[in-house]
Amino acid sequence: MRPSLCGQSRAGKVTSASGSRRVRGPPSLGRIAVVVDQGSGFTKAGFAGEHQPRLVLKSSSLVPSWDRPVLPGAPGCELAGGVARAHPIKHGVVVDWEALEGLWERLLVGGLQVYPEQWPVLVSDSPSAPPSNRERVAELLFEALAVPACHMASTALLALCSTGTFSGLAVEAGAGVCHATPIYAGHSWHKATFRLDVAGTTLSRYLRDLLVAACPNLLQQSLPRKAITQLKKHCCYVSLDFEGDLHNPARHHPASFCLRNGCSVCLSSERFRCPEPIFQPGLLGQAEPGLPTLAFQALQRVPAPLRRRLADTVVLAGGSTLFPGFTERLAMELEAQCLRHGYGALKPHLVAKPGRGTAVWTGGSMVASLRSFQCHWMTRTMYQECGSRLVHEVFN
Repeated sequence: MRPSLCGQSRAGKVTSASGSRRVRGPPSLGRIAVVVDQGSGFTKAGFAGEHQPRLVLKSSSLVPSWDRPVLPGAPGCELAGGVARAHPIKHGVVVDWEALEGLWERLLVGGLQVYPEQWPVLVSDSPSAPPSNRERVAELLFEALAVPACHMASTALLALCSTGTFSGLAVEAGAGVCHATPIYAGHSWHKATFRLDVAGTTLSRYLRDLLVAACPNLLQQSLPRKAITQLKKHCCYVSLDFEGDLHNPARHHPASFCLRNGCSVCLSSERFRCPEPIFQPGLLGQAEPGLPTLAFQALQRVPAPLRRRLADTVVLAGGSTLFPGFTERLAMELEAQCLRHGYGALKPHLVAKPGRGTAVWTGGSMVASLRSFQCHWMTRTMYQECGSRLVHEVFN
């Protein structure tokens, strides 16, 4: 089925809470769904049943500071040069609902070019987000966007679904947050879910600091954020022996990267020092344990009869798991944790598919296209009768 485009016949207009105007068409529940994975750094959107999202947009946006006055340091916003950069989601949690509504408008109307009133929407939800967030998302979808139905699913569950399973340990590392979430038969163990706020955005800032420290000249100091992200993606990798590599210059493997402006940047130990805080947050002065320890603690918290079953399927998801060496290092440290704490019978098996950067969206696309899933929507009628608190019953 082809998506309905806004350029087709128009049946009137509706004004959202933010004041923007949208095209309105007749409601229908007989369509495939829109799938949205809303992340701290990027939001991915597309149609159920497709293999890849059609849109990948930065979750943040620039708005004139006079249009949205904010104080410096206010949650979700920062002032710079007469504009405010609105960050609707930080560390996986929505902090700016007005900015989130604007993001959804850009995605559905401007990007996918659909009538929101016609399309059921499946949206991802952070495993550690407060339950009240789901109520607010339902209010946004049903009241501001007037969608006919919605479903909310944990990013961890959707990551597992992308591999064709409903049981396992999801280890996610994205732009704003990392999670280790045990899931059995489609249900998450919230008390066994662990999060780490060191993720892709933190690593980009750390890489910039490393480069400035190594070569404190104007070139490095003025490197734009996009260039830093390119350096991180193309040059950095995870060391399997960090201390050994760090103290042996012969192992540093320098690499040069040519920027779009023609300048060249040389990286040496920065290549493997950049991703290391995911494994050792102490490098950034943080006391919390690294992701392998959190993954082990998640397995440790689940009932003993299920540990081996979940350890057999440790699914990696998120763009920050794509560093070369990431899978091998995590497997090595997770197995070492099991041996060290007397769980030698656990033999974690990591599932690291090449497309794991979009695994959450892909899982949502697969689930929403199943015929057996169609009874799991929360409809607009249900919302009008019971209110937003119904999400805790429908999506638990």
